[in-house]
Parts: sequence; C-alpha cells; structure tokens
Amino acid sequence: MAILSVTELKQLGLDVLRKAGAPDQAAASVIEALVSAELEGIASHGYARLPFYLDQALSGKIKADARPVAAVKAPAAVMVDAGFGFAFPAIEAGLQEAFPRALEQGVCALGVTRSHHCGSLGYHVEKCARAGLTALAFSNTPAAMAPWGGSKAVFGTNPVAFACPRGADDPLVIDLSLSKVARGKVVMAQKKGLPIPEGWALDANGAPTTDPDKALGGTMLPLGDAKGSALALIVEIMAAGLTGANFAEEASSMFTADGPPPGIGQFFILINGAAFTPGFREHVERLLLSISGQEGARLPGDRRISERAKRLQGGVELPDALFEDLRKRCQAV
Repeated sequence: MAILSVTELKQLGLDVLRKAGAPDQAAASVIEALVSAELEGIASHGYARLPFYLDQALSGKIKADARPVAAVKAPAAVMVDAGFGFAFPAIEAGLQEAFPRALEQGVCALGVTRSHHCGSLGYHVEKCARAGLTALAFSNTPAAMAPWGGSKAVFGTNPVAFACPRGADDPLVIDLSLSKVARGKVVMAQKKGLPIPEGWALDANGAPTTDPDKALGGTMLPLGDAKGSALALIVEIMAAGLTGANFAEEASSMFTADGPPPGIGQFFILINGAAFTPGFREHVERLLLSISGQEGARLPGDRRISERAKRLQGGVELPDALFEDLRKRCQAV
C-alpha cells in the first residue's frame, strides 16, 4: 500500500485530471469529493473511480471541459445542465444558486441533468447541512438492478442521501444505496480477484452468485427486497423523471470508456428547518441524543467521522497498483 498525505493525494488527483483535459475548477471539484470519500474509508467511491473517469474523459464519454449551466426556473426551482461533464462541478454550481433561495424561502429544489457519477451522495448533502439546511438527495445510475420478481435490470443502484444540521457537532449524514451494496464494491472485488458475499447479486440467468464477473453480467439485489425495488423506482422518477435525464436502462456504463455519455440525473430538496420550526436543531437534537445515548446504539455516519479523523492524521492508503497507474498517467497522458 502507498500511504499519502491529504496534500499529496490531492495533488496526484489534480495532476491526472488536468492531463486529461479538465479545467482547474472542475478538477478541484472532482478531487475534493474523491478525497473526502477516501478519508471516510469509502474506497469504492474514492480514487478507485479515477481510472474510469480518466479513460472516459480521454474517449470523450465525459466532456472534461464542459461548463455547467445553472438556470432559475421558478423562485424555488433551479436546474443545471451538466453538459455531459463531471457531476461534481455541476452540483456545486446548482447548490450555489439553491442555498440562498432555500435559506430565504424555506425550500428550494435543485435538478441536475445530462450528468455523470456523483461519487458519495452523502458528500453533497453534508455540504448543505453545513450551510444550515436539511437536504434530501437522489441520483439514478446505469441499469444494474431488476424490479422485484423480474430478471432484466431497469433500475440503477440509485442512492438516497439525507443530511441535517446539528448544534456544535458534525451534521447527521445518511447515505445508502438501494441495492444491498453499491455496485462499485462488486467492481473492486472483481479487480482484486475476490468472490462477493452471497445475497449481493444474481447472474444473467437469475441465479444467486458469488462470482463478481457473473454479478456484473447479471443484476444486483435490492435492499429490503420488494420495498427496496419500490424505493428505487421513486429515485428513478425523482432523479431522471423530474430532470429529463436518461433513465437507468437508457444510460451507458460508467465503468467503460466506449459508448455515449451516461446522461443520468440528480435531484436535491433543500429545507430551512428554522422557517418551519424555530429551534429546529435543538428539537431534532433531543431525538438524536436519545439514540446515541443508548448503549450499543450509534447514529448513522458515526463511523465516517471517526475514519476521517484517523486518516487526516495518518494519511490515506492507496493500493500499489492504483497508485502506480495514476502516477504513470501523470507522465504519459
């Protein structure tokens, strides 16, 4: 394993993205999100994604130099066209427009269309909570999960995230994929030549499998069975239906460099809790303390916070093969 400081990690990422044609601002937006995932121990949404991003930027599947265009469609409605570029700068541009509107009006909705992989969705809603807003976010992804009882993938793994500001503590952040695990974990198992646990996926014939190759050629299983499948449908409508983006079954893979851009969507609902209930934070804090005060119980996101503190001090580990790949790309691209 290569151990890098946060500064070294950021510089490595910036160097390879710039070589692939990303402007400084877009590159910085992408790398901040990926470094955050690495610090929180979410390797599947961290630098493991960079080779895929780079290959797609070089092939044109990601328009690395795209400049997102934000438009205010109504007093509490913002839409961003990512232009088939990186999702991170597009979401950032949209949140800049949406924050003041949500704080002033109580609510604001943000849609992002013609987008790409947005990393850990919790990263984006945490930004909202640190700005004093409660946020709910949805993203669809390329087809990887069949509807309950079906055999053809129609939904993506379709993450949902929620964040809520607290008093002096870090915000409450909840981030979950609606498949039993994120598909990126299957890809990581494939790259390492490892089996996946039972119950994660089915093969192309609908049979349970522990083979990551067969899982990637089949479908992921939904969290909560039929209920998870229904939630995935909700996300599909929120993230792609409302934004006019590609539905999961229309989106190309985010793990290959060939084909057209995925063109997926993200959707955010931002709420100023104080506009509805003065003392909102204190009111919610009582609930959170009743959970964290129980022996053996913990709040969602607690592990992320502890992992972040540990890596800020000790550095971030990257697999040697990934580190060497990225280092060579800096020199060769």
